[in-house]
Amino acid sequence: MAGKARTLVIALGGNALVKPGQRGTLKEQMANLEKAMDSVAGLSKRNRIVLTHGNGPQCGAILLQQEMGKAKVPAMPLQVCVAESQGLIGFMIQDVLYGKLHKRGVGKPVVTMVTQVLVDKDDPAFRKPSKPIGPYYKSERGLPIHWHVTETLRGFRRVVPSPVPGKILEAEAIKRVSEKAIVIACGGGGIPVVRTGRGLKGVEAVIDKDLTAALLARAVKADLLAILTNVPNVYLNYGKKNQRKIRKMTVSSAKGFLKEGHFPAGSMGPKIRASIAYLEASRDRKEVIITGLDMLEKALKGNGGTLIIKD
Repeated sequence: MAGKARTLVIALGGNALVKPGQRGTLKEQMANLEKAMDSVAGLSKRNRIVLTHGNGPQCGAILLQQEMGKAKVPAMPLQVCVAESQGLIGFMIQDVLYGKLHKRGVGKPVVTMVTQVLVDKDDPAFRKPSKPIGPYYKSERGLPIHWHVTETLRGFRRVVPSPVPGKILEAEAIKRVSEKAIVIACGGGGIPVVRTGRGLKGVEAVIDKDLTAALLARAVKADLLAILTNVPNVYLNYGKKNQRKIRKMTVSSAKGFLKEGHFPAGSMGPKIRASIAYLEASRDRKEVIITGLDMLEKALKGNGGTLIIKD
């Protein structure tokens, strides 16, 4: 898998920046980025790189801060919190990555782009919100009447729509800037916006980050989409006694495993579906790697991770 320079889209999971048991302090998250950014710095010498990332723990913290501070300052809507998380995580990545680039003598700039993603205002997700966000509440009393709320074992929680990403509005800018810099874009799946008679309007929704990563990879004509998460490989029968890691699979086999229920919706399922979407939409030979946050370089050399290819 080594060879000539390629365009890589590298997607970091939001949970990969916050390890189990951690509070998610700035120090913890930046320390968790160290190995991954070391790999990115090394790869940047010969490749165009576009980074994207999840924002679940970070946006959840921002929403909690909004809730706790609303008596003192106006609370901001969800789409603004997504934008805030893009800046927050983008800064952390830039800070760590600049240090890694400096050590290697690489003078390439790193740029974070606040990114909007167009969704269909008639997407069925708006009629049936399903994505849980933010803190848990003891009861529904006092919550905004326009919220959709669901009851869980831990209490009541707000749920929002999760529409399908349609178009990355800054895609051309990302593509152009990536020719001269490492670009961080589409954080948290992007800021969801819809078209109105007056132009664009942000909406309170959460876009699946993996589907947006696949859309981003197509938009910049990436040769490879690397999805970095908190496990080193994709597994069959994950968490069971007969668990088995997969080193390589085709789109057809991935579809078969999905149908058999090996990849749940709340964990590996979205990553596999995004991989399939990216590969099926690509005419040329493209690849997807799914691996751990600190294993990218090994995986690119064929020494780890799960490789997904077209049939």
